[in-house]
Amino acid sequence: MGDIFLALGRSLRSLTRTGIFWHLIWPGVLATVLWTVAGIFSWAFIIDGVMNWIGSLSWLSDWLASSDLVAGILLVLVKIAVALAFVPLIYVTAAVLVAVVALPLMLERVAKRDYADLEQRRGGSNVGSGWNALVATLLFLGALLLSLPFWLIPGIGLIVPVLLTGWLNQRAFGYDALMFHADRDELVRLRKDQRMPMMVLGGGTALLAYVPLANLIAPAFSGLSFVHFMLESLRRERLRNGVTILDPAPVPQSIRIKE
Repeated sequence: MGDIFLALGRSLRSLTRTGIFWHLIWPGVLATVLWTVAGIFSWAFIIDGVMNWIGSLSWLSDWLASSDLVAGILLVLVKIAVALAFVPLIYVTAAVLVAVVALPLMLERVAKRDYADLEQRRGGSNVGSGWNALVATLLFLGALLLSLPFWLIPGIGLIVPVLLTGWLNQRAFGYDALMFHADRDELVRLRKDQRMPMMVLGGGTALLAYVPLANLIAPAFSGLSFVHFMLESLRRERLRNGVTILDPAPVPQSIRIKE
């Protein structure tokens, strides 16, 4: 847990640096606007479709027809479930934008400042990052769709998205954080060895998606946290293996003043 708190602390410190905070904001804002507009225009259609599907279930239709109270409660639960379903959709859209566009830009800045002693071995690539993000997104959406019927059970609509989003974070951002600095073997091995801490970090930052205002920066902050966590893990592994750590070049005074 100490490594996770260290990564979170360094991420908060990185927010004060030039160019970082902007990349934390724009993916979440853009994703929120897109899905809010989509939700406004499709709300009635989605609610009617879900209610018609539930009404087509023979074991529920007679029960709903016999009680207006039960039908009313079910309608409220359906609206809550549909509203909650937009949260992970916003998050995954923002996460893709972060993984493909924002995180590589943040990684470059953070690595130069905090991990200049790490040799870049280029085990990954931007193409690999895009493919990894696509696969992670499709698996996430598939699992999300399969879980939707269970969201009518109170509480499940909160627990399942957090678990799925935690998985999405570690799958997408774990690759991106290491793609420039790790070689191919390190890229595979570190993500396997650190899978459980990555799930904890991914699940913890996923909770920010349900906090007003913080949800706008949640995907990018999660990606930034993975950069610090994975690069520090890479640094420690190389030290344990006796790999010589580079002597980072001194940061010019002009750059220090800007940052």
